[in-house]
Amino acid sequence: MTFSNLLTADTNGVRTITIHRPEQLNALNRATIAELDQALSEAEADGSVRVVIITGSGPKAFVAGADIKEFAHFSVEQGKLLSAEGHKQLFDHVEQLGKPVIAAVNGFALGGGLELAMSCHLRVASDNARMGLPETSLGVIPGYGGTQRLPRLVGQGKAMEMIFTAGMIKAEEALQWGLVNHVVPQEQLLTKCNELATAIMKNSPTALAAAIRTVNAGFEAGMNGMQREIEEFGKCFGTADFEEGTKAFMEKRKASFTGM
Repeated sequence: MTFSNLLTADTNGVRTITIHRPEQLNALNRATIAELDQALSEAEADGSVRVVIITGSGPKAFVAGADIKEFAHFSVEQGKLLSAEGHKQLFDHVEQLGKPVIAAVNGFALGGGLELAMSCHLRVASDNARMGLPETSLGVIPGYGGTQRLPRLVGQGKAMEMIFTAGMIKAEEALQWGLVNHVVPQEQLLTKCNELATAIMKNSPTALAAAIRTVNAGFEAGMNGMQREIEEFGKCFGTADFEEGTKAFMEKRKASFTGM
């Protein structure tokens, strides 16, 4: 599919999805969210894709936020719908994707941009990255998962400080607080993400998908994460990947996984 606001590229099992609205600092409007939904579905369905990287076009911004002019005059009900649709189409979609998703955070990741990065399974930031949730300065709160995912990553106190002050933190502070996994010079950002992807792709696709489901379950209301782990662990024993992985270990060779 051809996209208006995205660029996609495949390299050795990695699909890189680039949000391409440089004049708007890659701000998320509803059209871009819908395209990302489609691009993620295509990546999930494509057996040749093992890992997804999401990044922003240009050196200035990953995603500088939501496109405020789209919702500045919304009613209460329209605001609720905007949030609900965004969760379903994009942010929950990323988090629940059955393939690992890495955010390559170049430059500003603000508001919906930081919420998108937090929805990804791993985050690598360039050394010039700046991250924050400025929504309270606009008279609103984060509406795409920021109030829930940020405390999981950095703790309640730091999350409240970031939300209450509407300020930005630098990449090194984000690393210190566990908001990102790695910080690298900007020119090395995609290289580092692809190195992580290469390490991930050595492992079983079915086990990776099960791990994503299980870790997510621990944060879902009403879900027993430990019970989900028991169930997913048991299911792994019925897969071709488990048979191959254990056989390769005993034969002292590298496993060749099929994702079944």
